[in-house]
Amino acid sequence: MRTVGEACRAVLLAADPPSKVRTARAVARAWRRGDLRHDFDATMPDQPTRPASPELLPPNRMPKRGGGSERGRIALLHALAHIEFSAIDLAFDVAGRFGAQFPRSFIDDWLSVGADEAMHFAILDRRLRALGSRYGALPAHAGLWDSAAATAHDATARLAVVPMVLEARGLDVTPDTVTRFRVAGDEPSARILHRIYTDEIRHVGFGAKWFGFLCAEADIAPAPHWQMLVRRYFRGVVKPPFNDSARARAGLTREFYAPLAAD
Repeated sequence: MRTVGEACRAVLLAADPPSKVRTARAVARAWRRGDLRHDFDATMPDQPTRPASPELLPPNRMPKRGGGSERGRIALLHALAHIEFSAIDLAFDVAGRFGAQFPRSFIDDWLSVGADEAMHFAILDRRLRALGSRYGALPAHAGLWDSAAATAHDATARLAVVPMVLEARGLDVTPDTVTRFRVAGDEPSARILHRIYTDEIRHVGFGAKWFGFLCAEADIAPAPHWQMLVRRYFRGVVKPPFNDSARARAGLTREFYAPLAAD
């Protein structure tokens, strides 16, 4: 791998989880050391390569997760591990697909996000194994790449939807999830989720930062443009409750999402 484009493509093509984690971390280190040229000579695949397991199911076929039982907590941790596994690909795809449109610091930010997501996945999988399970033991959501596919042609749309909607939703729901694990006496899992939550504030912030960069270049008001893109490309609903303080720390203020919630 001689260029950052080739390196990002290599992460997307790594299928099994240990290989994807190793490749993601190695690429992030190589970029920090200056070993990769700032060139984008490799085409990103339409879909990342996926491992043989978990079985991927549409949302309406996903089994219901239990409540506070250990089995329910394992199911939730597995779902979160799958989100983090997909997030590795999302970070390296946005860098490799759109990096030529941005300054070098865009790559600094998103490769650091990819390294974070690889670490998040690894510690969640390690926790699953400590609980007698593993990533791939349960089915997982098949639709996590849909938003990436829908926005593959437009960096502004990708930033609007993936970090500023999907990752921002994690800021809303994770504090309550941490509390649920603590009430159940599962402090190790609670600490892992709190660490992920703290990192995700920074990740959402990168989305808001670079979305604002593109809007400034085009002389477009960011909040109304974001709302238009979310209505066009996001199939779900932007709904409360919102973690306003965490969102604000990431630069995602209520002027962005309050009008969509009112819809």
